[in-house]
Amino acid sequence: MSVKHLNQRQLADRWGVSEATLERWRSEGIGPVFLKIQGRVLYRVEDVESYEADCLRKSTSERASAGGVA
Repeated sequence: MSVKHLNQRQLADRWGVSEATLERWRSEGIGPVFLKIQGRVLYRVEDVESYEADCLRKSTSERASAGGVA
């Protein structure tokens, strides 16, 4: 099984945010988990997709989830 990774620029492009925003989020513990290998920051696609799913909302006051738990 091959694990695909995104670098910081690729994730910034995917989400339409700046790389500086991703850097700030990492320092604040916001966003998906990431790998840091020899100074390179990488995001596993499966972790990015999981984070995106966790961010789904039905309304401003309710989370969308498979189990229906808000």
